[in-house]
Amino acid sequence: MSKQRPLAYDPQDLERLLVSRENAGDVDGMIALYEPKAVLDSGEGQLICGRERIREFYSELVAAGRKFEMGVQRAAMVSGELALTSTLLPNGTVTAEVARRQNDGTWLWVIDRFSTSSQPIVRRVES
Repeated sequence: MSKQRPLAYDPQDLERLLVSRENAGDVDGMIALYEPKAVLDSGEGQLICGRERIREFYSELVAAGRKFEMGVQRAAMVSGELALTSTLLPNGTVTAEVARRQNDGTWLWVIDRFSTSSQPIVRRVES
């Protein structure tokens, strides 16, 4: 019997669900947020393609004890069945993801990039 998990009925739900599931060690729940042929760019120089490879990546990440932190989400840009989501992380990097609306009205990620730049964003404070 499969575990019942909240579904993403808004593309903005995906980031929150990913972080909470990762922190709980729920790799299957993390994978459930991706389409079967999704592509993940973890920033380590190679693309991870498909749910099974993404599962391997997240299994290793969770086993290593790494914990995601919730960042500040930008408003999703939605065009028809596609959405661009983005989050400013506490370390200053920015994520970028493309989600697709599914036939049942839920959203799943198709593309997930952990960082859009190789350098953290520096905020300048004006005095």
